[in-house]
Amino acid sequence: MLASIDALQQALAGVGYLADRRLATAVFLALKLQRPLLLEGEPGVGKTELAKALSQVLQRQLIRLQCYDGLEQREALYEWNYAAQLLHLRVAEGRSQGLGEGDDAEREVYQGRYLIRRPLLQALQAPAPGAVLLIDEVDRADEPFEAFLLEYLGEYQVSIPELGTISAACKPVTLLTSNRTRDLNDAVKRRCLYHWLDYPDRERELAIVRAQVPQASSALAEQVASFVARLRSAPFANAFQRAPGIAESVEWAKALVALDTLAIDPELASDTAGILFKQREDVAALTHELATELLKPDEA
Repeated sequence: MLASIDALQQALAGVGYLADRRLATAVFLALKLQRPLLLEGEPGVGKTELAKALSQVLQRQLIRLQCYDGLEQREALYEWNYAAQLLHLRVAEGRSQGLGEGDDAEREVYQGRYLIRRPLLQALQAPAPGAVLLIDEVDRADEPFEAFLLEYLGEYQVSIPELGTISAACKPVTLLTSNRTRDLNDAVKRRCLYHWLDYPDRERELAIVRAQVPQASSALAEQVASFVARLRSAPFANAFQRAPGIAESVEWAKALVALDTLAIDPELASDTAGILFKQREDVAALTHELATELLKPDEA
């Protein structure tokens, strides 16, 4: 099914994700070479949605590790079920069986059944055909966490002091996403294939809106795609802190359909600005006058 880049594009389109040729090539190579893929780009351009779509296409479980400031290794890899370990010790003592001394006691309580598996370990131990692991917004984690990821990204394995090295039976398809709030360490980048995911052009965004919001009329979908494309372009983009992503375009189209909209007018665009933007300043910047300019038909 995924014998070629074209086949991958078609399979992704079949689950509602329209990837351009460059993105499909990057994903295809990541699959063939069994390498992690680092996706960078503005929020809302479809990085997380790609992982969801890929898990459907490959019929693999999607495992998501959401990164944030202060994320610790135990939350990403594993931790011991200390309550169960303590209960085991007390039950053994109550039965007068004893656990021995030193190493014997440690072997009893440090076994797989007392291990709480977090996303990285779940991905490594996922049964065939394996998992799709999404390490989402890795730029929000701190640099020590990046260093912790290197063993996994380079060898698809992790080290647990009490159990040793655990390697993947089926290598997980691994996607890392970054909104580029900060630069990632070069060591992380070297272990991954890389792709910058940009906003789509008007025609691809129109196709996405039509696919995701089939209830929208052809004219309304074209208006949405044109409006958002112009909004992201110079000089209009300078009026906003952050341009809306694809997710916002789709959500706006759904809202317009819910309002029984046949055609967008400046007043409606201004009234629904809170769907396109998530910053108060950006919502205020989409004035009636600016919306009028954005809705002007393209010159032939």
